[in-house]
Order: sequence, then C-alpha cells, then structure tokens
Amino acid sequence: MNDPRFKIVFAGELMPGHALEQVRENIANLFKTDPSKIAHLFSGRPVEIKRDLDSSEADKYLGALQRAGAKVSKQEDLGASLSLVATEDHPDPNAPQEPGTEERMTCPKCGHEQTKAIDCSACGIVIEKFLARQAQLTQSASPTATPSPYATPQAAVGETLPEFCELRPFTISGRIGRLRYLAWSLVLVFAMLPVFAVVAGAFALSEVLGFLLGAVAVIALLVVSVQIGVQRLHDIGWSGWLFLLNFVPFVGSVFPLLMMLIPGTAGANRYAPPPPPNSTAVKVLAGIWLAVIVIAIIALIIAGGIGVLAGLE
Repeated sequence: MNDPRFKIVFAGELMPGHALEQVRENIANLFKTDPSKIAHLFSGRPVEIKRDLDSSEADKYLGALQRAGAKVSKQEDLGASLSLVATEDHPDPNAPQEPGTEERMTCPKCGHEQTKAIDCSACGIVIEKFLARQAQLTQSASPTATPSPYATPQAAVGETLPEFCELRPFTISGRIGRLRYLAWSLVLVFAMLPVFAVVAGAFALSEVLGFLLGAVAVIALLVVSVQIGVQRLHDIGWSGWLFLLNFVPFVGSVFPLLMMLIPGTAGANRYAPPPPPNSTAVKVLAGIWLAVIVIAIIALIIAGGIGVLAGLE
C-alpha cells in the first residue's frame, strides 16, 4: 500500500494578529515572486498551493506559510495517491512480464542503462523529479519565458527563510535582542554627545541657531531611538506601536524596563528570523550601560537619603 500524499490548501484566511498586506508580502518573499502575482490566492476560494507531498514535506510548507501569516491546512491528496486501474502511463508494478520484454531506459544524469524504473540504480536519482527540475531550470534561464501570474508557486519555501535576520539600526524592520538593544542605546548616547556640544557652541553664538540645531538633534535622537525600540519589540513578538507607551504617564516609567528584561521569541516570528548571536563588543557595551544605570540608581537613592536627613535636622 502506498504512503498517503498530502496537499496544502489556502482559502484566503489569515492567522490571528496578521495584516493582509503584510501576509501578501511575506508569502511573496517565501515564493520569491511579486506580490501582485499571488493576489489570486486571496480570492476567498480554496487554492491548492502545493500538491503531492509526503507528510514531512507538507509539514514544512504548513509551518512556513503559517509563520508568514496564512491560515493554510494540510489535507490528504487523494488524487495523487489513488490509482484504481493500471494504464499505459501508470502500469501495475506487480504485474509479471514476459522474459526479454522488459523496457530499457538510460539515466538522464549518469547515462546508466537499466530496466525501466522510477529511480536510477547507479546514482539513485528519481528520474521524473530530475527531469522536472531540469525543465524548470531551463525555463527560468530563458530570457523569453514569461511565467503565468496564475501559476501555482513552485519555490521550495523551506529554504527561503534565513537563519538570522539582517542587522540594520536605521529601520523599523527586523529584530534585536536585549543586550544589543542596550549596546545600541549606549552607542547612540556616545554619538549624540559631540552633537550636543556643537549645539551648545551654537547657542553661544546665536540663540536662534542653537535652537534650530538643538531641535534637529533632538528629532534625530528620537527617530533613531524609536527605530531600535521597535526592533526590540519585534524581537519579543509585539507590535512596534507599543513603543508609544513610553510616552504615557506612569506606564512610561515601567515599560522601558519590560523592553530590557523580556526575552525575545525563540526562532522566527511574524516579524523576522531571530537576530544573530551577540558579539563580544555587544556584551561589553551592554555591561557598561547596565553599570551606568545601576550607578545612577544608587546615586539617586543616596541623594534622596541625604535630603531626608537634612530635612530631619
């Protein structure tokens, strides 16, 4: 009895917490195609994205598409696994053959000659899959080949997700962990020190010039802070819009601590693959920033205690 075959079916539904445009972009990235060419997948009618898969292959497609935000289902592909009668194209493999009438074949890869079979006894390739792959490569290499926008995506989705996301500080896409968030914050502070020194010098020359330069510096500091903060929230699996909680009274005094303490999600989430491992420089800078924060807290406690003692005297 043949092993059951499966297919992946998509009816246009999305996983909870996913936006339509983002899911379209994610699926287009998985299949390495333009989002406009997969618009038909979201018509609301069931579409068979992939067919004739074994169980492990189907699970791989299922997981990748669900992480991309598509609510797909794994169903048994009865059309691929069911064969009621033997035909010329699909003969009965158990049917006896007369001696000397066996059909011969030559392997298209290694040239080995053998009795006609599904795979090559010399190099082990599956003949049909090898020929299909060669035809696909030939079509993709042809400059005149124009793929149909209604064709089922053929890319292997299990190989499109990188192991780690790309680190880009000046963007709101991607993910960074807790230590890299602290390290980048410290680098941002160091980078702004000479900028504010220039602003102070401009104030000495002209209040208007100093005010303008100061406004530009503050806006730049705020923009970069938001960018790295949103990437930290993405690492936790939260929306970047939650960064606005930093500006809410009382909540804004607690939320930054949550951003520094809550670990990121294991593996890829709906925003990106996990960030790369922390380098030695990241660990050192994060340790310095933590030490500065601890020293500042201790200094505030001591200053408050001195203030209380002075008030008692």
